[in-house]
Amino acid sequence: MRAGISDMVAVARIMNATLVIPKLDKRSFWHDSSIFSDIFDEEHFMKTLERDVHIVKELPKELESLPKARKHFTTWSGVSYYEEMAHLWQEYRVINVAKSDSRLANNYLPINIQRLRCRAFYYALRFAPPIESLGKLVERMRRHGPYVALHLRYEKDMLAFTGCTYGLTTSEAEELTTIRQNTHHWKTKEINSTDQRIGGYCPLTPKEVGIFLQALGYPRNTSIYIAAGEIYGGSARLAELRYRFPNLVFKETIASKSELEPFLNHASQTAALDYIVSVESVVFIPSYSGNMARAVAGHRRFLGHRKTITPDRKGLVSLFQKLEEGELLEGQEFSQLVIEMHKLRQGAPRKREGPLPGVRGRARFRTEENFYENPFPECICKKNSFKSKEKT
Repeated sequence: MRAGISDMVAVARIMNATLVIPKLDKRSFWHDSSIFSDIFDEEHFMKTLERDVHIVKELPKELESLPKARKHFTTWSGVSYYEEMAHLWQEYRVINVAKSDSRLANNYLPINIQRLRCRAFYYALRFAPPIESLGKLVERMRRHGPYVALHLRYEKDMLAFTGCTYGLTTSEAEELTTIRQNTHHWKTKEINSTDQRIGGYCPLTPKEVGIFLQALGYPRNTSIYIAAGEIYGGSARLAELRYRFPNLVFKETIASKSELEPFLNHASQTAALDYIVSVESVVFIPSYSGNMARAVAGHRRFLGHRKTITPDRKGLVSLFQKLEEGELLEGQEFSQLVIEMHKLRQGAPRKREGPLPGVRGRARFRTEENFYENPFPECICKKNSFKSKEKT
């Protein structure tokens, strides 16, 4: 969400357009009814970007009845593409952008555009006051010492979307398949769960996360904040993780019912709370590389390359398989293999990774490291140089 909004700020700048405060997607699995101002501080957003892009809260009434161009902009496009799209102004005064995710290229954009994306993402998109005020959850976590934030992406929607059923019962796997088949805007329907897992495309299970953290050397008394929605399978599925690490903390355990009540049934708003706590943790570990995980990882880089351990899921699955087959035992040898596998996956400063070798055409863009996951060097080399508008 943050990435898509930030990209549209930059697109509006390129196309010399006025940006209307975005309307959020209501088609998500959780049918969240939140609007922009429920999640972000609307006035702050507009004020922060006023020298970059003209932003209005609503489409002016005199434009409401005019024909609108409904446009699906091409993914990972550069400045020249949007300059060409400016021909739409010859026929229309309003362009309705149907999708905002990944509409700008990760690389090879002018420095002022890249920094505008960061200005929008890291400065303008401040959370709404009710969410920011509950950011005191961070202080509550810190009372017990340093904590690890674990983005445990093991909710029903994620498992259904990815087709990952390893470790689930037959009835659970069937339920997830039914959900995927009946969710019309999810394009891929037939998924081989085994291939997904071997390829590293599945979230780590709670049990696997426990094995992973223990192998990295985290002690049993580590305080772990679980940044997640409702875990599929509930407390029973968390049992083995909790056995290894008893100090699991959830929003519900450090905030009162009355504090959380305004955010109930609003997944985007509760995710915002998790985002704040995750950004401020000593270590952040995502079990899957989804949108929020990438956003938090990039935000932590922006704030000074705070430690983020990104699991090599494909490599880990291979090791887990050896554990299951008795070829390896948990202990020093296994731990050394896990540590070695992740010594370069802990958020240290480095430039964004380009496309995978041998991938050609537009498919190569999909294999690049996401701009917001690693905004180095454009937005980190001189951290304060883009709080105000660039002089171009």
